[in-house]
Amino acid sequence: MHSDGHRQHRRDHGHPSTNGGFMNVLVFNVGSTTLKYACIDAETEEVISSGLVDRIGQPGGDAINHIVAAKIAIDEVGLNNVCVIGHRIVQGGDLFLEPTVVTPDVLKRLRTLDTLAPLHNPAARSVVEGLVGIGTPQTLVFDTSYFATLSPAAYRYAVPEDWYQKHAVRRYGFHGTSHQYVTQKAIRFIGGNDESRIISLHLGGGASATASIGGHAVDTSMGMTPLEGLVMATRSGDLDPAIVLHMTEHAGFEPSDVRNSLNRKSGLLGLCGDQDMRTVLKRRQAGDPAATLAIDIYVRRIIKTVGSYIAILGGLDALVFTAGVGQHSSEIRGLVCDSLQHFGISLSEEKNQSCCDDPADISAPDARVRTLVVDTNEELAIARLVRNRAT
Repeated sequence: MHSDGHRQHRRDHGHPSTNGGFMNVLVFNVGSTTLKYACIDAETEEVISSGLVDRIGQPGGDAINHIVAAKIAIDEVGLNNVCVIGHRIVQGGDLFLEPTVVTPDVLKRLRTLDTLAPLHNPAARSVVEGLVGIGTPQTLVFDTSYFATLSPAAYRYAVPEDWYQKHAVRRYGFHGTSHQYVTQKAIRFIGGNDESRIISLHLGGGASATASIGGHAVDTSMGMTPLEGLVMATRSGDLDPAIVLHMTEHAGFEPSDVRNSLNRKSGLLGLCGDQDMRTVLKRRQAGDPAATLAIDIYVRRIIKTVGSYIAILGGLDALVFTAGVGQHSSEIRGLVCDSLQHFGISLSEEKNQSCCDDPADISAPDARVRTLVVDTNEELAIARLVRNRAT
C-alpha cells in the first residue's frame, strides 16, 4: 500500500475484449481505504492491466470515496476492454454461497449484510451500486462462500437457538477466496489428493487461519465477523465476550466506541502503538518491550490455532503461509514454526530466508510436514470464479 497518496497502475499489452474467445474480467478488490483492481483475460489468465487506488477518503488520498475510485480504475483500464466486472465481497452470510450475478434483488439482500462486515461490505456494495448504470454485467464473489462446507459443529456457537434462527449468529469465516486459492495451489504442488490436510495462514493486515481437507474447508478462525480469531494489525481477535459488557456497563463506553476500538485500535496497534509488522519487528529487534510483547502475543495465538487444527485434522500434510506478512516475514514464519517442531514442522533456515519461488518449500529435509510460502492472488481467483459462473 502506498503512503504518498499516488495511484499505482500497470498496463500490459493484452488482448482486447471481443465477442468470441475472450472474457476480460475487471476485478475490484475493495478494502476499507483502498481499491485494488486488475483486468484479467480469464481464458489465458493474462493480466492486461492492474493498479491500486489508495487512501480513499483520506487527506491527500487518490479518491474521495470508493465509487470515484472505481471510476478512476475504469478510466485507466477502458470500459471497452471489459466483458464483466467481478467484485470481492467479504460477507455473503447464508444468503450467497456461490458467485452471484448482480440484480436489483441481489443488491437488496446484499444491503442486509452490512452490519456483519462494517469495514468492508458497505464500501464494496457502494461500488457495485454505483456501477449499475454503466451497463456492464457484474458478478459478486464472496469470501465466505469457501466456508459453505463447514459442519454445524464448526460454524455454530453455543448460544440460544433463537440467536441463530432469528439473528443468523454463526461463524461465517473470511479471506475464503485467498484460502481456497493457496490451498488448492499447495495440494497441486505437493502432489496431494482429496485427503490432503492443509492449514493455511493468511497473515496480512487482517489475519486468519483455515483447516482444509482436499481443498474443502473444515474450520476457520474468523467468525460471524472478521474480528474473531488471530491477532491482527488493528483488530483484537479472540477475547472474553464479557469484556464488551464490562466496557459498556462499567467503563462508560458506547457500543459504537467498543466496536471501533476492537476493530481499529486493538491488535498490534493497541499493544505497542504500531500496526505495521515491519516497524514492530524492527522495534522488537532493538529490544523494545512493548513490541516484543506484541509479537509474542501475535505468534502465540497463531501457534494455538495451528495446534488445535492439527488435532481436528488428525495430522497435517502442509502448512501454508500467505499474504503480506506470511509471504514476506521470514522472522514471523520462523517464530511460528519453532514452537511446532513436535508436530513434524521444521524449517530450513536458508530456504526460509531466501525463498523466492511460488510456491516455495521452506521445509527442512527431515520435516514430516511440508511448510510452504504461497503467493496469494485473489484477483486471479475471482476472475476464475467469474469465468466459471459465466460458462
